[in-house]
Amino acid sequence: MNQIVEDSVERFFAEIPAYPASQDPDLRADVVVHTWAVYEEVLASIREHRPAGVSDFRITPEQATNRVRQGIGLSDFLRAFRIGQVTLWEAIVVASSEEAASWEVAVGAATHLMQVIEVGSSVAAAAYLRAQQLELAEGDRVRRDLVEDLLAGRGIQAEPKRVLARECGLEGSASVLVVVAAPSKALRTGQSLRDVLSTVRSSLDADQRGLAIVRQDQILAVIPTTGDGTAVLRGLERVCQSASRIGIDLVVGASTVHPDISKVPEAYREAVIARESLGGSPGVKALSMLSVVEYMVLRDDTTVRRLIRPELRQFIEDDLANGGVLVQTLKAYAAHDLNAKVAAEKLHVHVNTAYYRLERIAERTGCDLRSFADLEELLIAVRLMSGTRGVAPT
Repeated sequence: MNQIVEDSVERFFAEIPAYPASQDPDLRADVVVHTWAVYEEVLASIREHRPAGVSDFRITPEQATNRVRQGIGLSDFLRAFRIGQVTLWEAIVVASSEEAASWEVAVGAATHLMQVIEVGSSVAAAAYLRAQQLELAEGDRVRRDLVEDLLAGRGIQAEPKRVLARECGLEGSASVLVVVAAPSKALRTGQSLRDVLSTVRSSLDADQRGLAIVRQDQILAVIPTTGDGTAVLRGLERVCQSASRIGIDLVVGASTVHPDISKVPEAYREAVIARESLGGSPGVKALSMLSVVEYMVLRDDTTVRRLIRPELRQFIEDDLANGGVLVQTLKAYAAHDLNAKVAAEKLHVHVNTAYYRLERIAERTGCDLRSFADLEELLIAVRLMSGTRGVAPT
């Protein structure tokens, strides 16, 4: 029996690449124990002239759990089980080859082994899938806990979280950026944020480490980077394209690069602001792409709003209440380098109409629209009070 078990285990490691590739030092010993136990149960069922049952594979659920942890896939686990039964059958054939009566026993054993493979494979597959689900659930819990610790600025104390942080490239001195992504509209029946999470993980570069989870109604990722984040942003563009192909349009915000994981709370706030700057439109926006004024508007600072002069406030409130024609003209004028003629063309109005509107703005606000300081103050007030994001002051 010892030799048969050893031959079987050698075949596992020779024929299934996942076995020698595993980093677990206990794998071979576990495989020997499992193979020996299964062989004993199979031979007992042959001697007792009974079919193999689920109870003959009591050790398999525990071993399935080990294989999940050891990085052996389900197909490889089942293949090893089949190789083991074939090895046992070959040993029975060799032992029976010289006597006719023994040969008849061997033929009967072949039929029995087919039934063993059927029952054993079913038990092994079911046990493996249960173990895998538990492993995934535990892995998700550790990932979520680690993200919450990072967001709270807490040190990473528990060993599973330290191991995960190291595997994800999120050790203390690693430069990081934070990404938040959410669907631009409600998901349809059958769609889920887990679909998006899978897309995030598969669309980034193969060597891109990091940590991504579903958190409330968004995807949150903490990603280590050695540069300015440009490569990560390119990867996020691919994420959006991949998600769009499965019918989910994403609104993605990314923080600036921070020097270490202690800055994750600040980076998260930046990523949220960057995402909000898109106003719900699909796409990717990094905080570094925002102007100072855009950032100030998005922060919604009430103190800044109180600094707006009363005459500017009154003008903006009145015009927005009446369709915002003058505000639109002002923004077009600023966007086209103070060229009223080009602004009129973009607005599809006569140039004299544009001049008239600009004069009205100057009268109502007391601003000289040819003065950079006056125009900048007025545009900032418009941005703060209207919440528009399309045109930065010039």
